[in-house]
Amino acid sequence: MTEILTPLIEQRADPHIYRHSDGYYYFTASVPQYDRIELRRADSIAGLADAQTVDVWHKPETGPYSELVWAPELHFNQGAWYVYFAAAPSREIKHKLFQHRMYAIRNTNANPLIGEWEFMGQIDTGIDTFCLDATTFEHDGVLYYLWAQKDVAIEGNSNLYIAPMATPWQLAGPPVMLSKPEFDWEIRGFWVNEGPSVLKRNGKIFISYSASATDENYAMGLLWADDSADLLDPAAWTKSPEPVFATCYEHGIYGPGHNSFTTAGDGDGVLLVYHARTYTEIVGDPLWNPDRHTFVKPLRWDAQGMPVFGRSSTL
Repeated sequence: MTEILTPLIEQRADPHIYRHSDGYYYFTASVPQYDRIELRRADSIAGLADAQTVDVWHKPETGPYSELVWAPELHFNQGAWYVYFAAAPSREIKHKLFQHRMYAIRNTNANPLIGEWEFMGQIDTGIDTFCLDATTFEHDGVLYYLWAQKDVAIEGNSNLYIAPMATPWQLAGPPVMLSKPEFDWEIRGFWVNEGPSVLKRNGKIFISYSASATDENYAMGLLWADDSADLLDPAAWTKSPEPVFATCYEHGIYGPGHNSFTTAGDGDGVLLVYHARTYTEIVGDPLWNPDRHTFVKPLRWDAQGMPVFGRSSTL
């Protein structure tokens, strides 16, 4: 029997780990109940496993963001903490999709596990369709918003979009599509591009993302552009025709994806944070199965300065 590798944190999907200038690692993820935003922090990656969890926001009982709180990410933008997340008005599926929209909350305290969180409202992209999985990054003095959204004219659940931000909760320009599901490995079960995450290294900006259904078909792809390029020009981006990280039957890790990147303890190495399952016999819809666990492993680099994700494994 193949040994099952140990997750860092069990039953936490869509994991996001951010190392702040205070030296702490901050963790958030989708909880199985999809009803709240949970944070924890520690002075090491390993310490996150047993760190105290703090519920900083709960969904209301009714309203446009009262169900299915998905994929929160914690960012420190322009002097304040922000959590970006998606939520829906109900669990009803319309036109083959849930009805998620994207929202933000803000905390000006130095420690985001304490202090007051302010609801900043919906982040309006100018497209009124299913959207989720927002992340932010800064480059050359510009704050960018990167997310997944449905275009009714394009086959599938979601494509990847980018836009500059006027404030950490408002866009400054129209969405620009960078990628859509098109390759065989992106359309297994569902046509999906989602869960983008940004890494800047070796003169390039890399965007990892996830594709296909959330079972063992889930896999990760990669886009990249020169860091001197116009990031709002789709032609500046190159897309890998093959997945860069996928199910590893030898290691017993299935459907790795929805990743984030963080720095290693030495401050130089990059760690890949992702969720995956440790079995394939899922009963019912994979969305309601709680056993997507958080894993962490070192990211490697090849001679050309490109990231090497390797096979699914842990530190």
